[in-house]
Amino acid sequence: MKITRYKLFILLFYSGYFATDQQVKVIKYPALDKLINQTKDSVLVVNFWATWCKPCVEELPHFEKVSAQYKNKSVKVVLINLDAVADLNKKVKPFVAKNKLRATTIYLLDEPDYNSWIDKVSTDWSGSLPFTLIVSPENKSRKSFEQPLTQNQLETALKAFVQ
Repeated sequence: MKITRYKLFILLFYSGYFATDQQVKVIKYPALDKLINQTKDSVLVVNFWATWCKPCVEELPHFEKVSAQYKNKSVKVVLINLDAVADLNKKVKPFVAKNKLRATTIYLLDEPDYNSWIDKVSTDWSGSLPFTLIVSPENKSRKSFEQPLTQNQLETALKAFVQ
């Protein structure tokens, strides 16, 4: 059977080869709390961001690089988007696809009353973005950053958690 370019394209397209749409799952605070507080075997890097936050957008590539760099070293990078749920399909998913965010896990937090959960994430967090939290396995120690991080700052902070 002769495979034409068209047939090859169709085969690859439907097999997901060209899929660039990273899954963005909508979660509520209890799922986020479980994620942050029940880390067992990996260092957890959680970055809170929004598509409308310029410093957030500028630092996202650093989290992608760290996720790829530490993928075999028990480090899990999670991006928590704080856009409105109504913007999931028209802003967040297109943003994720356009910026090729693939190495990290991405959630959109559906909790518009920020004051009800920010202190639960970290008492060091005033609510400004971006915000990054690094949690050690077994939740023995945490480090938080209420500022944009450079690649070097992120890697330096992470090295203190990675054995």
